[in-house]
Amino acid sequence: MNSIFSVAVHALVYLNHKNCILTSDELSENICTNPARVRKVMTSLKKAGFVETRAGHVGGYRFCADADTLTLAQVADAMDIHFVEAAWRSGDVDMECLVASGMADLMDSIYLQLDGLCRERLQGITIADLDRKIFETIPY
Repeated sequence: MNSIFSVAVHALVYLNHKNCILTSDELSENICTNPARVRKVMTSLKKAGFVETRAGHVGGYRFCADADTLTLAQVADAMDIHFVEAAWRSGDVDMECLVASGMADLMDSIYLQLDGLCRERLQGITIADLDRKIFETIPY
């Protein structure tokens, strides 16, 4: 997994909390990354229907989903995130050794199961949950 999931979740929580239109510069300042990276992430979030955009000098992004029902699993799906995967596969399917020829597929199956468990857990966490969690420790 790369950090685009964190950028996406951070942006959605911040947009939901601020309840206004924010530019990629304003978002990037809060997320502590560059505006180009934010714009790339926001493109996927817009395509998924989680944010709206406004063009022009007063333009930017606005949260338009339901924070109480938008889950982190849905955000991960929109960003095509894989939480557990391998960049390299051991062995070779053409080798006679059963360990060498079967290990890669076996590990892929384990990674797929682990990824599913991550998604299952994220299905129970919403954008509103994160917003509440952040601000519940701050005295009013």
